[in-house]
Amino acid sequence: MTALTLSTAGAAGLRADALVIGVAKSPKGGKGPAVAPGAEAVDQAYDGRLAGLLETLGASGAEGEVTKLPAPAGFKAPLVVAVGLGTQPDKDGEFDAEALRRAAGVAARALTGSKKAAFALPVADAAAIGAVAEGVLLGAYTFDAYKDSGRQAGGAAKDKNGKAPLAEAAILGGKPRDKAHKAALERATAVAEELNRARDLVNTPPNDLNPEAFAAVAQAAAKEHGIKVQVLDEKALAKGGYGGILGVGGGSASAPRLVKLTYKHSKAKKHLAFVGKGITYDSGGISLKPAGHNETMKCDMSGAAAVFAAVVAAARLGLEVNVTGWLALAENMPSGSAVRPGDVLRMYSGKTVEVLNTDAEGRLVLGDALWAASEEKPDAIVDVATLTGAMVLALGNRTFGVMANDDAFRSAIVEAAEEVGEESWPMPLPEHLRKGMDSPVADIANMGERMGGGLVAGLFLREFVGEGITWAHLDIAGPAFNEGGPFGYTPKGGTGSGVRTLVRLAELTAAGDLG
Repeated sequence: MTALTLSTAGAAGLRADALVIGVAKSPKGGKGPAVAPGAEAVDQAYDGRLAGLLETLGASGAEGEVTKLPAPAGFKAPLVVAVGLGTQPDKDGEFDAEALRRAAGVAARALTGSKKAAFALPVADAAAIGAVAEGVLLGAYTFDAYKDSGRQAGGAAKDKNGKAPLAEAAILGGKPRDKAHKAALERATAVAEELNRARDLVNTPPNDLNPEAFAAVAQAAAKEHGIKVQVLDEKALAKGGYGGILGVGGGSASAPRLVKLTYKHSKAKKHLAFVGKGITYDSGGISLKPAGHNETMKCDMSGAAAVFAAVVAAARLGLEVNVTGWLALAENMPSGSAVRPGDVLRMYSGKTVEVLNTDAEGRLVLGDALWAASEEKPDAIVDVATLTGAMVLALGNRTFGVMANDDAFRSAIVEAAEEVGEESWPMPLPEHLRKGMDSPVADIANMGERMGGGLVAGLFLREFVGEGITWAHLDIAGPAFNEGGPFGYTPKGGTGSGVRTLVRLAELTAAGDLG
């Protein structure tokens, strides 16, 4: 990953390949872009004409916009990269953290192939420094493990054009000896590194990431960071009665796994359980997906990747909260041993489920994991899953839905997501939709009414949450995998959706600010 440093050096005196500055849209009635704080030295070197020069080059300050120009005389960096912030500062003169995060990500990606860049964006406080740091690390991400041209002698990844990511970034205005600034940098590094690890997992082809391989990755990380890990293989799952996970994984030559990650802090007063859907490849099973709908189904384990990354990040940050992560891992394939439409599975909770559609498999593995998590009676459970296409139809490709059995908890999650820059939307659990899952032969069916399918899935999951336990469900089917071009700090492919929201929930819980 890109190496980050804090620097009190002036913009003109720091040796780098490029100097990154911010440009915002002009206030109402104004023309052209407005130079953001941090770029004063550059503007002064251009005799106060920087905004006009950028406007001549076509810059408007719009979000995601990149304008490159030669650095003025006397600067040790030969290139100035002006990146659009889009927004205007608030009444206190500060820029929104997400605007900074996105701008830093855009600039880092634009500087692919550079050895060092100095970021002179407006960093009014530690939070802004953290946002810029996070944006740089997330924006510089690339995945090249399967490309012959994607490796160099030093082992650094390269993009599709054979260029290595930005090697080093110095954040100007950051004070290396300031405790708050150092803490912000360390937090951003831990969260971004684990989020990028989740992206790597999502991007890994399913022939190399089956349930057993995923479990091995989790075991290695747990050992490195002092996390207790338990892996239930197919024999242990059968002995324990995990009918949902076994049913989904029964059609594959790669046996399922249930991974439990336990992070504990000696001063913790609360316990959170995170549950992730980990379908390492989803063919749909006997209810086979049609061509055009299965090419990206390696991403159906994004929920488990998010949970895994969040638990490791919590451990690295030393948060004063106990966090348990449950990764429900299986491969959903058609074969003679696969579960069939019409089969009835006995779940870990003892409840029976009539399988009407084998492509509604995520709720089956989650049902077992949710009940297992409930047995420990945590203060709250949050599950994360690429669960339904219906949620994508409802909210689009960049927003995840949030359902819960407690309105206040649902609101807290939406607020936490907004705070860290993840787009989410509160969704209801209408009681009238529950009747559609009534089965003549089992306790419940895994399908209900077609309209409102994302909400039906949430109601199904609620059936497997222990009584009296606060629970929320994040359907990240839309934002988990970006099939379009990169934007902000979001790359093409796996995005790491949900990681930052879960980490923030853990932080708020540790601080006593969440329930």
